[in-house]
Amino acid sequence: VLVISCPCAMGLATPTAVMVGIGRAAKNGILIKGGSTLETLASIKNIVFDKTGTLTTGDFKVSELNIISGNKKEIKNIIYNIETHSSHPLAKSLCYAYRDYYSTLQLSKIKETKGKSISAEINGDTYEIGSSNLNKTDSINDLYVLKNNKLIATLDISDSTKPKTIQVLNQIIEDGYNTSLLSGDKKSKCEKLAKSLAIQNIYSEQLPQDKIKQIKKMREEAPTAMVGDGINDAPALAEASVGISLSNATHVAIHTADVILLNNLTLEQLPKLLSLSKHTLQTIKQNLFWAFSYNIVAIPMAITGQIEPMAAALFMAFSDIVVIGNSIRLRYKKIF
Repeated sequence: VLVISCPCAMGLATPTAVMVGIGRAAKNGILIKGGSTLETLASIKNIVFDKTGTLTTGDFKVSELNIISGNKKEIKNIIYNIETHSSHPLAKSLCYAYRDYYSTLQLSKIKETKGKSISAEINGDTYEIGSSNLNKTDSINDLYVLKNNKLIATLDISDSTKPKTIQVLNQIIEDGYNTSLLSGDKKSKCEKLAKSLAIQNIYSEQLPQDKIKQIKKMREEAPTAMVGDGINDAPALAEASVGISLSNATHVAIHTADVILLNNLTLEQLPKLLSLSKHTLQTIKQNLFWAFSYNIVAIPMAITGQIEPMAAALFMAFSDIVVIGNSIRLRYKKIF
């Protein structure tokens, strides 16, 4: 069902929000903020994807914890206590993995640097947990735990792609879109994922400010859509021609995005959204053609007295019926 308020008979609609329901369940719907978003979507050439929580499930598992210095149980408890103060999907997974080792610790001076690390002071010692941006060595681990700037542990994390992601990406590429992966994750992991999904361009180890610059550069070349779900993605979503988020994304990402895909388990709604935008724009152009055609013919005839004023009014009413009928076709048209 396509729910639209239409103040103008000549176009399709100028809604504040458009809700597209695919199937009966609301969780399968698409929320589009503003009618102009559909028009912009129809012109999109580049589609940029975040990695974690967008192409992948975001359901991380700790594949290996390597203790360099200290007690293993104590370090797990420190990781749990610190990561409870982060909203990153990885933090939630670490808390879940080490929940059985939890005991209360007094934390102070908690600081999170987006895309890099989170730190806190415990009993006079400063602990920091972060990515490769934190530990400038040749190590290839995913996360690093530092105590007073000294490495005490490393973690390796595993994640899996969402169901049917490869089919979705193949469809998008087949439809002529340029695809890119824009992630803060390590180069090796990004390259591996991009290769498995046939993604054309890779931008790895990107901080939030780097993502903004990259999206701006791509948008200057061609209309660009960004698909993301995290706090780190919010600035890039705002910078893109169209920002697309998921229903389980962070609040700031949902607020920033122009489109929300309500089914967060897969990206199957994305090709449907792109197809809908093209069909909607096509319908708007058809409506404008018919509305102007009727008026261009009827108004001069009424002015010159070739037809009665009542007949001219009927012409106008008939043009509205044609426009409305053409718009209703979207409901029954095979868009997807």
